Amino acid sequence: MSINVAIVEDENELRESLRILINGSEGFSCRHTFSNAEDAIRELPEIHPDIILTDIHLPGKSGIDLISELKSVCPKSQFLVCTSFEDSETVFKALKAGAAGYLVKTLQPSKLLDAIIDLHNGGSPMSSHIARKVVGSFKEIDETENYQKLSPREQELLQYLSQGLRYKEIADKLGISTETVRKHIRNIYAKLEVNSRTEALNRIYSRS
Repeated sequence: MSINVAIVEDENELRESLRILINGSEGFSCRHTFSNAEDAIRELPEIHPDIILTDIHLPGKSGIDLISELKSVCPKSQFLVCTSFEDSETVFKALKAGAAGYLVKTLQPSKLLDAIIDLHNGGSPMSSHIARKVVGSFKEIDETENYQKLSPREQELLQYLSQGLRYKEIADKLGISTETVRKHIRNIYAKLEVNSRTEALNRIYSRS
């Protein structure tokens, strides 16, 4: 079954290029695209795509507004930001609203497809320098009840997550498969009652 992606992007050429890229790649489909948040907010609750790929800067309501309004009415959809905005304030507003991934538009097309797969499989894909911004905002570990919920292996894995490592890098360091890493991540999210890397780190680490 293919990963169903909906696109919200106001630049016509880019929106069409993304649609062609996704539909032309095995295992993906894009049946719906939108040039503004208002139309997407009205129609997407009836569509329930697996992934909602959205820009931040849109005419009218922003991509952050879109995520905030759709998060509760599209509970099975995951939100992936792809934008030119890289400032920390925008990044954290998007993640707080419910985005599970954050990419910049300069990334290669193949990397976008990898990110969609990663997000669909429970990951939190981020462009490398965006990940550094995120993990750099966390300081000392807070060994509270939330931290004690995790097994020693899960605690170890969370430390690597806080360093911004990707799943494959963590798997290599621990000598386990990437799929095993994903299973540990899903367990961590369930125990902490969160849905993304950033939410998990917020529960465990003190912010700078």
